[in-house]
Amino acid sequence: MGSGIISERYSDYIDSLGIQLGPQLEALYQHALDTRVPVIRRQTCDLLRFLLTEKQPFSILEVGSAIGFSALFMAEHMPQGAHITTIEKDEKRALQAKENIGAFHKGEEITLLVGDAADILETLQEDSFDLIFMDAAKGQYIRFLPRVKTLLKHGGLLVSDNVLSDGQIIESRFAVTRRNRTIHQRMRDYLFALTHDDELVTTILTVADGTALSVKHSDIGEMVISGKW
Repeated sequence: MGSGIISERYSDYIDSLGIQLGPQLEALYQHALDTRVPVIRRQTCDLLRFLLTEKQPFSILEVGSAIGFSALFMAEHMPQGAHITTIEKDEKRALQAKENIGAFHKGEEITLLVGDAADILETLQEDSFDLIFMDAAKGQYIRFLPRVKTLLKHGGLLVSDNVLSDGQIIESRFAVTRRNRTIHQRMRDYLFALTHDDELVTTILTVADGTALSVKHSDIGEMVISGKW
């Protein structure tokens, strides 16, 4: 999927230090690369594993399943008894995701919902997810954000992938190809919204193609006292 916003040498070195996928997941990962299906990068896998270990979320929502790799990866590292709800709009990819979830025997841990995320998000219960992984079409992040915030529990973590657009995010809109200008502006709007929202504390990491981590809070002092911060 490319080296992201750091040089390929740095990326390859960091990848060499990171997590080793099991044979079945590695085969699925390589299949995704070979067939040009969007898949999270290896450094994102490392970050997710760290966050899952630290946060220990029992209810996870993924917006953007593709063929199910990231959901299956998270299922390997989430706490016992946790559950993932994952959404995919593309019916062909959703069918592949369903087959892969079955092949990995993760049908009880992962629920796949097929359809437009904007519609499906409205059907989900508010304040019900400990962690939400945003990995859909980048131009839709800003559209989904208001509803995603209501679905996230207080103290919950929103992880937004691919937010730096291979470094194009820092460029002027006129330096971006015409067909990518709308996505470029929407991602800038999304990052501004995350970092200027009174309900969120956000940091942006230059991991892989950029990852934003946002914690939802109502009162930071109260969260510190309760041990949730």
